[in-house]
Amino acid sequence: MLPLYVIRPEPGCSATVATAQAMGLEAYGFPLFAVRPLAWEPVPADTVDALLIGSANALRHGGEALRLYRGKSCYAVGEATAQAARDQGFAIAATGSGGLQSMLGSLKPEHRRLLRLAGRERVHLDLPDGVSMIEREVYASEPVDMPAELAAQLGEGGVVLLHSREAAAHFAGECARLAVARTDIRLAALGPRIAAAVGSGWSAVACAARPDDQALLALARQMCQNNFRPTA
Repeated sequence: MLPLYVIRPEPGCSATVATAQAMGLEAYGFPLFAVRPLAWEPVPADTVDALLIGSANALRHGGEALRLYRGKSCYAVGEATAQAARDQGFAIAATGSGGLQSMLGSLKPEHRRLLRLAGRERVHLDLPDGVSMIEREVYASEPVDMPAELAAQLGEGGVVLLHSREAAAHFAGECARLAVARTDIRLAALGPRIAAAVGSGWSAVACAARPDDQALLALARQMCQNNFRPTA
């Protein structure tokens, strides 16, 4: 069985590694990104019906301005994000499992004015008719150099989890910079956009059945098997 490498920022990296290890996988964490808060300009709370949150990082790094919106309803992309919102005093209107875009189709009628708290790099959203959205960048995920230890281990082959398009592009770039061969590395991506950003030449690239960590780890468990064969 091949080892599994998780490169997402903390604290998600350690959480994913722990879950993978509980599944019986030989998993290692090497965060290739560091998250930092950004200064942002709040909007008046009475101009917002609900918040749209695509990452718990927005709540971890949003700062004191989040207090302005406590009590507001929140649409959270997943359960970890929803729990972070509860911890900050928000009411959960809905918890998604297929990304923010799909959640926009299930907005409550009274939630027409949205405030999206997001990272500097984020997915474009198409709004339903009659819905407006203000976006604020509240955090940034900054790439860091791949450590020599990870480069050496990847030379022996393995499976790498890719949670974002930025992670895919950065990982591919670091492999090129450090002359890490792609031919023995398998990549498990959270979605097609992420897989498309990593380029070619890898041993295998596959996408999770759903854009969540559970589905990604289920895929990784298959890809860690020595006899794994990608589907056409």
